Amino acid sequence: MAASQANDPRSTVSISRIVSVNPKLVQPQGVLTLSNLDRQCPHLMHLVFFYNNLPHQRLKELSLNSVFSNLKSGLEDTLALWYPGAGRLWPNQSDGKLNLWCNNHGAVLAEAETSVKISQLGNLSEYNEFFEKLVYKPAFDGNLSNMPLIVAQVTKFGCGGYSIGIGTSHSLFDGPATYDFLYAWASNSEIVKGRSKSDELPKPVHERGILLSGTLRGPRGTTNFPSDSSSNAKKARAMAIDHLYQLIMQTACAQKGSLQIGAPSNPNKCVLKTYHLSGAMIETLKRKHFPMQRGSLPFSTFEVLAAHLWKKYKARSKGLAVEKEKLVCLQFAVDTRNKMTPPLPKSFSGNAYVLASIMMAMGELEHASLQCIIEKIREVKNKVNHEYVRAYVEALEGPQQGSSLPPLKELTLVSDWTRMPFHNIEFFHGKATYASPLATPIPQVAYFMQSPSDNMGVDVRIGLEAEHIIAFTESFLSIA
Repeated sequence: MAASQANDPRSTVSISRIVSVNPKLVQPQGVLTLSNLDRQCPHLMHLVFFYNNLPHQRLKELSLNSVFSNLKSGLEDTLALWYPGAGRLWPNQSDGKLNLWCNNHGAVLAEAETSVKISQLGNLSEYNEFFEKLVYKPAFDGNLSNMPLIVAQVTKFGCGGYSIGIGTSHSLFDGPATYDFLYAWASNSEIVKGRSKSDELPKPVHERGILLSGTLRGPRGTTNFPSDSSSNAKKARAMAIDHLYQLIMQTACAQKGSLQIGAPSNPNKCVLKTYHLSGAMIETLKRKHFPMQRGSLPFSTFEVLAAHLWKKYKARSKGLAVEKEKLVCLQFAVDTRNKMTPPLPKSFSGNAYVLASIMMAMGELEHASLQCIIEKIREVKNKVNHEYVRAYVEALEGPQQGSSLPPLKELTLVSDWTRMPFHNIEFFHGKATYASPLATPIPQVAYFMQSPSDNMGVDVRIGLEAEHIIAFTESFLSIA
């Protein structure tokens, strides 16, 4: 089904019931103090799981009512341990910062049905406006205190297949924690009888502890020199924040001060595209730029693809009119769970990602070799340590977390999801055909996702302006 057909009356998705889901074991109410990393993006992030690979007989045995009931029961069990998911965000009246009130107000689960067949949706890896109908979106009045932190919708298709659309607040979980939560929920939901069930699920750790501003100290055995508190030292350690500030100032100067810092980029101008890079193509790309290496290569797939994406950005930047002397920046998320001293708990459920950053002039990027860019990526990634995280968290201090970035055409953002293969989550008997992210608050972010049909392949989802798609596609899919 083409995106243009999304409003066709025949593609109606009818919601039959909406229920609030509370923890099976009610927890005492209390406030969970969030870290500055949690407060950056309080929006719901949506994923749609498609399951149309069940044997025909199994599909006939399932009713929408039984699927809904088992999902609800599984969510009740899961929220008993993941109880912050049944709470609400709550701004502190004294400083305006968001915290999480664990008040057991519940998650939301919706039941829906459509006559559309999943096969009519075409390539599930490509974003389709119809997917937006497969997630429940509660009315939002601007008051985060009224917004559920977990919403879900199960939809039965005309072919007998199902989708499960799930939204989770980014203030509640980051990517790995979302994966752990959904894995636990799927394991607790006995939708298909005889489905293998995990014997023991990891217990989530909700306390933000070491990541809280004001309590984040230097690692034991280190000395905090007086210069550590200077602005220059902070900029050197939290390089991503410093680079972002430079880009904003560069854009403001170019626009003669008319840039609105809180103004979001226009998501309507972006088209979400998915590019499949096969395992064979990735291997060819690696060998082309590192021909003398034998055995395993010294750089990861992420590092090579991030460098390739940024290098090919120059084809896109010609349309964006980035002058050679202008600064351009690559920023990518780094998991700090094992970067802290001591490390964060294995089942830490909050946001543990910070951004690492590389900046150079556009002309320098055009002439830099792929190996040079990869080495810079490795270098800045290795600099993310306890001190970097401390400076990063402190740099986010203030009441205005969650405000949108202004449009910055010189900024390239990358998020690596390849270690979170969401399609492996088995709500039914077997993996999802595809797990598709919906539009995000910053559509230009490039997501690297493990391909369900190619274990060594990577799907790259990115938002592009329509007039730049052809040039970017030709350049990005070329290994020259």
